[in-house]
Amino acid sequence: MSIQHLFTQKDGIYLLNHSVGCMPASTRAIAESHFFDAWENGTPDPWARWFPVFAQFQQSLARLFNTDASQFCPQQNVSSGLSKLLSAFPPASQNNGRNVILISENDFPSIGFVMQQAKHSGYEIQFIKDDEDVLDTDTWKTRLTERVYAVLITHGHYNSGKLVPVKDVVSIARQQGVMSIVDIAQTAGVIPIDFTDWQPDVVAGSCVKWLCGGPGAGFLWVSKHILGNFEPVDIGWFSHQNPFEFNIHNFKYADSALRFWGGTPSVLPYAIAKNSIDQMREIGVKSVREHNVLLARKVIDALPASWLVSPAEDECRTGTLVVNPPNRDEVEARLNKLNVHFDVRKRGFRLSAHIYNTPAQIEQVISAML
Repeated sequence: MSIQHLFTQKDGIYLLNHSVGCMPASTRAIAESHFFDAWENGTPDPWARWFPVFAQFQQSLARLFNTDASQFCPQQNVSSGLSKLLSAFPPASQNNGRNVILISENDFPSIGFVMQQAKHSGYEIQFIKDDEDVLDTDTWKTRLTERVYAVLITHGHYNSGKLVPVKDVVSIARQQGVMSIVDIAQTAGVIPIDFTDWQPDVVAGSCVKWLCGGPGAGFLWVSKHILGNFEPVDIGWFSHQNPFEFNIHNFKYADSALRFWGGTPSVLPYAIAKNSIDQMREIGVKSVREHNVLLARKVIDALPASWLVSPAEDECRTGTLVVNPPNRDEVEARLNKLNVHFDVRKRGFRLSAHIYNTPAQIEQVISAML
């Protein structure tokens, strides 16, 4: 079976994988067997068949990122996970002068909106400016001062395709006594990622993009060495060490990352995402990355260098290629006529080729752009 047959195929040329990855062809069958059939036929109710879905989701993530399943907490999306994390931060006045949270002006806006809520706990938000080079570790060394409590490191920038050297930045943060929080929403599934190699403190991500898992299945990962420091405020019975104790006078935080969970969770998104994660692991993220680079290089080599917004160096670029032709309206019209699925942001056109895109499709895109 070809790679293309493993996914549902859209009409035209789909290059919006930085937004929503194509649905695996097995998704409907998984939804039927793991959710609807359990709901209809599970006895005495569906939960006996639903409960294993969450642990399976954690286990699939652990295999993908080379870490322990207990360190993952299912979340609806990255923002929800980070909001729960912020609720567990101590008041800034208790941090011996560390009252700064460092983020970048080029982080995804939703994440910035969340992190800025730390102001309510006395934190000051500092921004790495738009024109500062996030690929240069000296930028981070300069910014990670003794006043910084936590730094948000976006692995892949959505608006430029820049790939931040996370392992190096995490190492700098650790040396400075700064908590590292890594956002991998734009890179999970297209860039090989190893949490054991990175050694971050916290990671947030989702399955909707390159992992082709659909919306609603995000995750928060918390390092074991800092997990006990957090007592989140936004909780529910699934945050309890024993959710089925049913003693309203006795709440104890789960001793795993599930303390960041909450009330009764959704089931279907995690069943779907678990299946897609396993499929992407079988294909191999390394293979996805190699294919993505091959197709991106075709575009880079064919277009005038002045059009390129993303880094030309493969090791510095995410799976998204951003180009900005001077005749944007004309190029956009030709791409639309060809039925290319892409989007346009302030910096240019975002084009993201996945494992199911073909060299022939990319050649058509290049012809339409020139």
